[in-house]
Amino acid sequence: MARRRGTAESLAREFVERYRDRYRRGVEVFAQGLGEALIHLDFPSGHQKHIKGTNALERLFREVKRRTRAVGVFPSEGSLGNLATVVMLRATEDWALRRYLDMAPLWAAEEKPTKIAT
Repeated sequence: MARRRGTAESLAREFVERYRDRYRRGVEVFAQGLGEALIHLDFPSGHQKHIKGTNALERLFREVKRRTRAVGVFPSEGSLGNLATVVMLRATEDWALRRYLDMAPLWAAEEKPTKIAT
């Protein structure tokens, strides 16, 4: 639930210190995956709530499953792939038209000059 990377990393360090002796292997796995788990904190705060979870993907997969169940039997594996692709493309169009994420903060970050390490 932390909103800043520094806070999240601090809390993670405390967790590791507290539990590493008792749950050595579990804490190792936790520490190894921490970078990937916190990647959403590198994005603008308005995007974080949308990308930190898997709700959008779960909804998309439920829609594909619902549509394929309605058909029942497919004549070929290719036809199943075609239907799934169409469902996903429509979802992508819906997300694009609804302005699911405001891209202006990301575009602004790209336009800023970066510091080149020498």
